[in-house]
Amino acid sequence: MAKNFAQNGRPFQLIGELINNSFARARRAWSDRNLDGYQHLARLQTELGASALTVNLDGTQKLRVRPEEMVEFVPEVVPAIQEVSPLPLAFDNPWIDFHRHCLEVYDPTRGGPAIFNSLAASRDNLDGMLELITEFDTHVIVMASEKFADGGSGQCFAPEEVYHSAKEFVEMLATKAGRTNDQIIIDPGLAPISADTYGLVNMGLDAMRLIRADPDLEGVHLSVGLTNFSFGVPQHIREGLENAYITLAVEAGLDTLLGNPEKELHLLDADDRYLTVVKQALQEGRPAEGGSQEEAGFCQSARIMDLYR
Repeated sequence: MAKNFAQNGRPFQLIGELINNSFARARRAWSDRNLDGYQHLARLQTELGASALTVNLDGTQKLRVRPEEMVEFVPEVVPAIQEVSPLPLAFDNPWIDFHRHCLEVYDPTRGGPAIFNSLAASRDNLDGMLELITEFDTHVIVMASEKFADGGSGQCFAPEEVYHSAKEFVEMLATKAGRTNDQIIIDPGLAPISADTYGLVNMGLDAMRLIRADPDLEGVHLSVGLTNFSFGVPQHIREGLENAYITLAVEAGLDTLLGNPEKELHLLDADDRYLTVVKQALQEGRPAEGGSQEEAGFCQSARIMDLYR
C-alpha cells in the first residue's frame, strides 16, 4: 500500500470505500451487474489518490444480497477492477468463502498483496482465515474492538482491552500466518460521535496511544472506518467532523483510513471550529468522578449539536 502513501497532501494512506453497497452508485452497479460502473468507481478513486480499494459486495438495509450471488460475480468483477486500477484490493466480508473466491481470481502481479478485511474474535473458522492469509500472502485488517472472552468473543469497552486484543492478534498472525507487523492494519473501532454513550470514540483514540507506545507493535498500521464517525448527523457538517477526527487520530498514531476519496480529507488548524467542538465533546464524554459513562455520552452528543447551528 505504500505506493500512494500521503498523496494529495494526506498524512495517511486512504483505502477507498466506494465499492460498497452502502453507496448508491455501487448499489446500482450491483443491481445491474454493471462492470463499467465498478470500473468507473475504481478509476475515480485511483485518480483521487487512494492507496487501495475496498471491495464489499454484501447486502445492506436497503439491499438484500445472497452469499451465492456474491461468489458468482467475483470472477467477473475482481478482474474488471484490476483492468483499470493498479491498486491493491481490500476484500471486506466476514465470510471465509467470499475471501477464498476473491483471492483465487485476484492478480497480485497487478496490484501487489491483497488485503484481507477482516479478522476478529467473533469470526467463524478463524484458523481457516489464517491459512488463506498465509497461502495468498496477504496483508490483513484486524478488528481489535472485539476481544476473546469465555470461549467466545465480546465487545471491548476499555482501551486496554483493545490494546490486548491487538497484541494477541499480532502474535497470532506472526506465529500462525508468518505476517510481519508492517503487513497488519489494526482497527480499534470507531462509533458515531453523536450517539456514543459508551465512550467508544475515546476508547479507540486511547487504544491507539497504547499501541504506539508498545515497541513490540512497532510498524503496525492503525486504521478506522471514517464514515462511522459522522453517521447520523446533518450532511453539511459530516466532512468537517471527519476532518476533526482525523486531526486527533493522526496525533494519536493513525496512519490509514477507510474513507471516501471524493471528500477533502485533511488535518485541521488548531483553531478550527470543528476541531474545537469535537475536542470539547470528547472531553465531556469522559465521565467525571461519580458520573456514569452514559451521562457523559449524552453530554458528548449535546456538545456536537453546537455544530448544527
